[in-house]
Amino acid sequence: MATHTKLQKAELDYKATKEDVKWYQRAVGSLMYAMLGTRPDIAYAVSVVSRFAANPDQSHKAAVTRILRYLRKTVNYVLVFKGTLSDLAGYTDADWAGDLSTRRSTSGFIFSVGSAVISWSLKLQPSVALSTCEAEYIGQTNATKEAIWLKRLLDEVRPELGLQAQATVIYCDNQGAIALAKNPQFHARTKHIDIQHHFVREKVNEGLVQLKYIDTNEQVADGLTKALDKARFERFRRDIGLESMV
Repeated sequence: MATHTKLQKAELDYKATKEDVKWYQRAVGSLMYAMLGTRPDIAYAVSVVSRFAANPDQSHKAAVTRILRYLRKTVNYVLVFKGTLSDLAGYTDADWAGDLSTRRSTSGFIFSVGSAVISWSLKLQPSVALSTCEAEYIGQTNATKEAIWLKRLLDEVRPELGLQAQATVIYCDNQGAIALAKNPQFHARTKHIDIQHHFVREKVNEGLVQLKYIDTNEQVADGLTKALDKARFERFRRDIGLESMV
């Protein structure tokens, strides 16, 4: 998706034809199948276009066509696992108020155990975040839940890796959100946040996850929450383990 693209809902008096709606929904469904299986590089773009499936206009159709063209040119790209396995590690990021219609933030996470990712997800947050710190904090909760599940799975599948005694490291590029998870020092600023999002604070205290700061330029999950320019997108694709087999 082009960095300047800002898709919004169609105008109130616009009504897409049944043929356009059917084509759009089938195309988005096909893209979603690829994204969920082996192509996390299109996750952000697919997430955005899927929000307009009920009444797509020409700008939405153009965005879907752009993704299809990208996949046609990169059909030989696959997730490549090579080398030895490493400890489970994750990256989490959020794009504050990125949805222009609802002003909700988009948060995403990526987890890997070596050269390529094994789990990825992004979604609109259920409520409007009042700051970048709050959006990142909510995103950390989703990443923490996934980390705990993956850690238990890996402990059962490969117990010889010795992962049981180690906290899963999750990298975040917002130091304020990390501070909130480690110490509830700003109660007045966080008491409005839904109680479920304080789950990450509990798991940090229990030693199940460890939040570490990483510079924004090194944040792998950045490609899940916003459109990137060509150079940054190619680096994101390389970092998640997608390689051309040609």
